Amino acid sequence: MQQACVVLLGLPSSRGSHVKIKIAWVGKTKEPAITSLTEEYLRRIARYAQVEGLSLRDEPALLAKFGKDTGSGSKSYLVLMDSRGKEFSSEQFAKFLGEHLERNPLPLVFAIGGADGFGAEARSLAQSTISLGKITLPHELARVVLLEQIYRAFTILKGHPYHSGH
Repeated sequence: MQQACVVLLGLPSSRGSHVKIKIAWVGKTKEPAITSLTEEYLRRIARYAQVEGLSLRDEPALLAKFGKDTGSGSKSYLVLMDSRGKEFSSEQFAKFLGEHLERNPLPLVFAIGGADGFGAEARSLAQSTISLGKITLPHELARVVLLEQIYRAFTILKGHPYHSGH
C-alpha cells in the first residue's frame, strides 16, 4: 500500500515550471521521531521545490511507480541511495541537484531501500546511484540525512547562510 507522507508545493524553477522532487522509501516508519524529522525537512525543502515523500510497501512497488515505462522510456530520473554509489561533498551534491533541475524535465526521485538495500533489478533501472558515505546508517535515519542534504543543497544553490561550508 502506498502512503503519502506529505505533499508540499514550492517555488517554480528558473525555467518557469515547478521543480519536482520525490523522496521514496521502502517500508513503514516505526519511530515517531523519524516521521517528525521527515515532515520538518519536507516543509523546508518545499520553500525551494515541489516535493513529495512516499512510503512504499516494497521494491517492486518502487519500480512499478518509478522504473522505466514500457512505452516512452523513463517516467522519472531514479536515484538510488546505496552504499555502492558515488559519494559527494555537500557542495558537489548541490551541483548535481542544480544541474539536474536545470537540464532534465523528469521528476527527480531519490529512493531509499529497506534494511537490506536494493536488488539487482533496481540497480540496473536507476539512472544514478549515490552514497551517503562509508558509514552504515539504519534506512530510516538515512532518509533524514538525505532530506537534510537536499535542503542544504538548495540553501547552497540559493546562497542562504544555512550552509557554512565547513
